[in-house]
Amino acid sequence: MADRTVADLVVDRLRAWRVPRAFGYPGEAIAPLVEALDAAGGDPEFVPARHEETASFMATGHAKFTGGIGVCLATQGPSAVHLLNGLYDAKLDSKPVVAIVGEDVTGPLGGAHEEIGLGRLFGDVCNQFVRYGRAPGQVVALLDQAFRTAAATRSPTCVVLPRELQGTAVPDLQPQAAGVLTATPGEPLARVLPHDADLDAAASLLTVGQRVAILVGQGARGAEDEVVALADRLGAGVATSLLGKPVLDERLPFHTGVLGEAGTTAAAQLMGGADTLLLVGTNDPWTDYFPMAGQTRTVQIDIDGRRIGTRYPVDVPLVGDAAETLRALLTRVHDQPNRQWRATVEGSVDRWRQESIARAGAPAQPVNPQLVLHELSHRLPRRGAIAVDVGSVIYWYARHLELPPGVNAQLCGTLGSMGCALPYALAAKFAHPDQPVLALLGDGAMQLNGLAELITVAQRWHEWADPRLVVLVLNNRDQSGMGGGRQVTDPTHRRPDVPYAGWARLLGLHGVRVDRPDLVGAAWDEALAADRPCVLEAVVDPEVPLRPPEPALADLRGVFADGDAARRVRERMLATRMTVEAEDLV
Repeated sequence: MADRTVADLVVDRLRAWRVPRAFGYPGEAIAPLVEALDAAGGDPEFVPARHEETASFMATGHAKFTGGIGVCLATQGPSAVHLLNGLYDAKLDSKPVVAIVGEDVTGPLGGAHEEIGLGRLFGDVCNQFVRYGRAPGQVVALLDQAFRTAAATRSPTCVVLPRELQGTAVPDLQPQAAGVLTATPGEPLARVLPHDADLDAAASLLTVGQRVAILVGQGARGAEDEVVALADRLGAGVATSLLGKPVLDERLPFHTGVLGEAGTTAAAQLMGGADTLLLVGTNDPWTDYFPMAGQTRTVQIDIDGRRIGTRYPVDVPLVGDAAETLRALLTRVHDQPNRQWRATVEGSVDRWRQESIARAGAPAQPVNPQLVLHELSHRLPRRGAIAVDVGSVIYWYARHLELPPGVNAQLCGTLGSMGCALPYALAAKFAHPDQPVLALLGDGAMQLNGLAELITVAQRWHEWADPRLVVLVLNNRDQSGMGGGRQVTDPTHRRPDVPYAGWARLLGLHGVRVDRPDLVGAAWDEALAADRPCVLEAVVDPEVPLRPPEPALADLRGVFADGDAARRVRERMLATRMTVEAEDLV
C-alpha cells in the first residue's frame, strides 16, 4: 500500500467538509492534489475548467446556487492571478469560497520562474484568511480554519501549499506531537437576533407608517413567507435588489420589481411615494433610487452589522437573521394595512406590466432583445437555475423575465464582471444535474470565455440526468459592450460576428439561430425541448434603448408648501401615469 501524502489529507478534509467538487486548472505546482482528487473516485470530484478565472467563477457560482462553500484550485504566478476575478465576486457578494493554491519555488527567492508574492496577491481579496502550509501536521487545522473563516465571514479565503509539501508522505499524526493541531469540521454559525427593545422600536415605527415600502435583497432568502406576511399586515409594496430578484414570487400583485437603473418604473414610484422603508438583507448600491434622505423613517435588517446604514440613513438597526427577525416583528406589528396605499402600488404594478409588454413588442432590427426575454418568461421551467451575465442582458432580465418560485437566479451583482454566466451555469448544473439550467449572456461575454467553456459542456453533458443547459446569446455585435440605443456606425466598433449556434453544433451540441421576431417563441420551444445542451443565438438590435427609470417622485419632501410646485408634481404624476392624489402623499 502506497504511503498516504499531504494531498490525500487535503482530499480527506474536503470530504469532511462535505465539498462535492473542486474547480480548477491543472498545473505542475498543484499536480499532487489533482492526482489525489482523481484517485478519490469522485468524492470529491475535480472539475477542470478551460481557464482559472472561470474555475473561480464556478466556485463562486457553486456557493451562490447551493449555499455551500465553493473550492477552486490553481498554481502560482499567472494561474493564481487569474483566480482574482471570481474571488472578488465572492467577496463583494458575500459568498464563502476557499482557494487552494500550489506553489513550486525551488530557486532563489525573488528570481524563480512564475514567482509572485501570493500573500500580498491575495491579501485584499482574501483579507480574512491567507495562510501558508509549512509542515504536514499543520495542514488539517489550516484547512479547517480556512473553511470555518469562509463560512463565518461569508468571504473567500486562501491556503497556499508548496508542491513538495503536497507530495510528502505522512505517518499517522499524533495529536500530542509538537505543532500538530486537531479540529472538527463544521459550520456552527450562531443564531443572531436583535434585542427586544430594538424589535419593539422597529415595530412601532413600521406600525405608524402610512406608505410602507419593503426593499428585499439576497439576504432575505429563506424569509419569503415572513416578508409577504409583513407586507400584507402593513399594506406595503415590495421591491427587490438585482440580487434579491429570485427571493419573492414576482407574480405577487404588490411586487413592483427590481429597483435601480436596470429596474422598473413601478419600483422607482414605490420608493418615491413611501414614508416608511424596511430594508431586508440588501446592500443595493443604486442609492439614487432610494427615497430622499429625510423622506422616510427606516428600519434595516442585516446579519452583518457592518452593512447597516452604509447605503441609507437608518432609524432602527436590527442585526439578525432575516427570517427570525421578521418572525419576531410579526408578533409585534398589528394588522392595520393602508388599503389605499396598497391599491396605489398595485395600480402602478399593473401599468408597468402593460408597459413592459409594449416595450417587448416594439419593432426592432432584426429582433428586439426585450422580446427574447419576454417570450422566455412564460416558458420558464418551474424549477432549475438561471445564470445572468453582465451587460444589457441584465436590464432585460430585470424587467422582462418573471421568476416563479422554485427557480434560482444568480449574477455577478456587485463586482459586475463580464464572463460569469456560463461558469455559473456549469456550477449549477453540476450541483443539480437533474434540473434545467439557463445562461443568459451577450456576445461579448460569449467571446470572452463562453466559447471555451462550451468545451466543458460538451465534455460533461452526457453525465446529466436532465441534459438541458440552454445558453442564450444576445448577438448585437456592439463593441461598446452595453448596446442600449448607442448608434454604432464605425465598423471597427462592431464586434466580429461569430456563428455561436454553429460552434455549438460543431461541438456536438444543439444550436438554434433566430433573426425574426415571429420565430422567437418557436426558437425557445426548440431549445428547451432539445435532447442535449443548446446555444440559442438571437440576433438583436443594439439600438434598443436601455431606458433607466426616472427616480420617480423622489423630490416630494416639502414640495406641497408651494402651490406651483404641487401643480408641477401633479403634472409629473400624470406624465408617469401615477394616479396617487397629491393630498394623499403629504
